[in-house]
Amino acid sequence: MTQTIKLDRTLGLWSVVLFGLAYMTPMIVFGTFGALASASDGTTAMAYFIAALAIFLTAVSYGIMAKVYPVAGSAYTYARKSLNPGAGFLVGWAVLLDYFFLPMVIWLIGAAYLTSAFPSVPAWLWIVGFIVLTTAVNVIGIAFANRVNIVLMLVQLTVLVVFVALAARYVVAINGTGGLASVRPFFDASVPFGASVAGAAIAAYSFLGFDAVSTLTEETREPTRTMPRAIMIIAVIGGLIFTGAAYITQLAHPGGEFASVDAAASEIALMIGGDLFVTVFLATLVVAQFTSGLAAQASVGRLLFAMGRDGVLPAGIFGKLHEKWRTPVLNLVLVGIVGLLALTLDVTTSTSFINFGAFLAFTAVNVSVIALYLKGNAIVRPLGPILALAVPAAGAVCDLFLLWNLDGNAKLLGIVWLAVGVVYLAYLTRFFRLAPPEMEFAE
Repeated sequence: MTQTIKLDRTLGLWSVVLFGLAYMTPMIVFGTFGALASASDGTTAMAYFIAALAIFLTAVSYGIMAKVYPVAGSAYTYARKSLNPGAGFLVGWAVLLDYFFLPMVIWLIGAAYLTSAFPSVPAWLWIVGFIVLTTAVNVIGIAFANRVNIVLMLVQLTVLVVFVALAARYVVAINGTGGLASVRPFFDASVPFGASVAGAAIAAYSFLGFDAVSTLTEETREPTRTMPRAIMIIAVIGGLIFTGAAYITQLAHPGGEFASVDAAASEIALMIGGDLFVTVFLATLVVAQFTSGLAAQASVGRLLFAMGRDGVLPAGIFGKLHEKWRTPVLNLVLVGIVGLLALTLDVTTSTSFINFGAFLAFTAVNVSVIALYLKGNAIVRPLGPILALAVPAAGAVCDLFLLWNLDGNAKLLGIVWLAVGVVYLAYLTRFFRLAPPEMEFAE
C-alpha cells in the first residue's frame, strides 16, 4: 500500500542547528573530561582539535550529499544512491549501531548523574523516567519537540558559558592573566603525540550528532539550502565549544590525574565554583542528557522510517507514520524499549561500540562524494577536484585512522555487528542474487 502520510516541513536553519547541538550535547565536554584528560595525558585541547579536523572534513561531504539527496536516511541514503543498494544497506546497518543504541547510552549516563545525587532512588526509576518522557515528547511531533529543545538548549549553553568563565577566573587567580595563554593543553614535549591521537578517538564521541540532523531533511524548509549550511555550522560550533572549553578546563586542572576519573567534572566544578555551582552544574548535566536523548531518539526513529519504507526493514512496522501526529510512533517506542537494556548495562560497556558505526558511516559518506564526482554528477562535478576529491579523501583517511585507534573491544563488537548485517543482507537478497528493495525517493 502506498504511503500517503508525509512528514511536516516545520524546521528552519537554527532549529536544525539546535537539534544537532542538542544531539552532540555541548556539556558532554565536561562529562567525559576526566577520561579524555587521562587518555591524552593532559592534552585534551589537541585531542579535540584533531577530532574536530576530521569531523569538519566529513561535514563538508555531508553537506554536499544532503544537497544531492534531500531526503531522510542520512549516510544510509547517500551510500545506497551513490554506491549501490548493498553498500547502502551495510552502511545503514553500521549507522544503526550508533543511532539505535545511542539514546540508551544517553539515558544511562543521565540516570548515573541522578543516582550520584540521589543515591536512595533506584537507578532503574530514573532510566524508565527518561525513556517515558522523551518518547512522549517525540511521539507528539517534531514541532513540539523543537520548542522543548530550544528552551533546554538555552539553559545548557548558559551553564556551559558560566563554567568556562569560572574556570578562567580560577586560572587568573592562580597564575595571573598570562596563565590563560599556554600551549600545554595542546602540546607538551613530555607527552607523545600518540596520546593525543588516542584522546581524539575518544573525543570524536562528543561530535556524534552533527550528521544526525540529515535524518530531519524531510521536515526542514528549503532542505537543499538549509541542511548543508546547518551541518557545517554544527560542526564548526561544536569544534569551537569542545576545543575552547577543554582548553580552559585543562588550564584550571593541568594533567590527567583525578581523585575519580568519572567524577572529574564535579571535582573541577567544586574547585572553581563551590557547592552551589556544583548543584547547578549537575542539574544542567541531567538536562543536557534529556535534550540529547530527545534529539537522538528523533533521529533514529526517522532512520528506521527511511529503511522501512524501502522495504529493507519490514515496512508494515518501520515504514509507518501516525495519522494524527505524523511521526514514526512504532519506531520511537521500539527505541524506548531498547533503552530498557540500560537497566542491565554500565556506561563503559554500552559506549564501547558506538564509535565504530559512526566512523564507518563517516567514511562511506566521504567515499560517496568521490563516487558521484567520478560519475560526473551534475551537482558534485562542478565543485572541482579539491572539494569533491581531495577533501572527502582526506576525511575518509582521518575517519579510518580514528576507527583504527578505537580500543580492541570496540572494534571486535563492531565487526561482529557488521558480520550479522552481512548475513541478514544475504537472506534479504537470496544470497546476493537480488538487489535489496529500493524505493522512489519522492515526498
